[in-house]
Amino acid sequence: MDRSDLLTIPPVLDRLKSSLNDREREIFSPGATFSVSGIRRRPIFDTEAGYRQAFSLDADRILHSRAYTRYIDKTQVFYLISNDHITHRVLHVQLVSKIARTIGRFLRLNEDLIEAVALGHDIGHTPFGHEGERYLSDLCQQAGIGYFLHNVQSIQFLDRLERKGRGWNLCLQTLDGILCHDGEIHNQQLAPNPDKTFSTFEAEIAAKKADPEYALIPMTTEGCVVRMADTIAYIGRDLEDAIRLGILDRREIPQSIVRLLGNTNGTIVYRLVTDAIQNSHENQFVAFSPEISDALKALKAFNLEHIYLNPRSKVHSESIQRLFSMLFEMRLEELETHDRSSDIYTRFLADMSETYIADYSNPEIVRDYIAGMTDRYFLHQFPEHLRPKTQF
Repeated sequence: MDRSDLLTIPPVLDRLKSSLNDREREIFSPGATFSVSGIRRRPIFDTEAGYRQAFSLDADRILHSRAYTRYIDKTQVFYLISNDHITHRVLHVQLVSKIARTIGRFLRLNEDLIEAVALGHDIGHTPFGHEGERYLSDLCQQAGIGYFLHNVQSIQFLDRLERKGRGWNLCLQTLDGILCHDGEIHNQQLAPNPDKTFSTFEAEIAAKKADPEYALIPMTTEGCVVRMADTIAYIGRDLEDAIRLGILDRREIPQSIVRLLGNTNGTIVYRLVTDAIQNSHENQFVAFSPEISDALKALKAFNLEHIYLNPRSKVHSESIQRLFSMLFEMRLEELETHDRSSDIYTRFLADMSETYIADYSNPEIVRDYIAGMTDRYFLHQFPEHLRPKTQF
């Protein structure tokens, strides 16, 4: 096949794409998002999309992005662990995608859009998970560039940084679902807010950066499903990881929670998914039953106390925080003194578009540089004697 063959869609593939669009109109629920409704900042032509539908193309672009590749060595909850069965970020996003697509299939929603949002929702996470996010946010505030939030940074990577500053030109519905995923917020019921444009989307990003408590609601039912699935994917999995590491005992889980949700990840996921499908079917919202929602809220509180704030999970917190501060200050100074031998010039800014360099301040460039790192790459910015050692 020569290049000229790639400029037009072969008739048979064009017909198949049309039949897929027709099938959506036949089987999707009233609350679903049709692939033909995808909205992009810049027009996209057949030479780019080919026979792929809009959200399928978005999922492909995210999956093949450099930022997605770096999921492989980013912390979920536990870091510096010598145990290959502990969850990393790449597994988490795959679990979110699978759980969300399962719910979406039974609710007759757009699984391509669900997959795109799920795969991209955590791409903006820093090394060392939510701890790293807090440390980088403190540094960003001190530098006068606002709070750092991983959901906002996910948009920054996919829309501004990938492809050397050109971005992937993803659909608004995909970007909005990623921005609004907020899996830590508890919702018994979530209904979409469909009346959004790229202008309102940018306004929401600015509002969220100014106030991390600013409430975001996805514009699609699919985005609502991913937000619920994010919680379903991590809540029981974090329990299993903590039990495997000896941080807590399964018998510590309150019986009031066990009675409704079970005490293993498999049972917790099954009961939450089943309840969400039963309570969302034929509705214009996604919801848990009040009883299951209360149990899930209690399990979140239990995990917070016994896992996320457990001192045994924080052995290296001070060291990691100190390294974040050192690296931020070091790279900022190198930008300000134009030290071209620095890693931030030779690796991060190499071949980056002039538009990106002109549009962002030095602290913002350092923010993007650090946020994109894997745990391993971050640690290798320092001599070995400064690196914390494996704790389990």
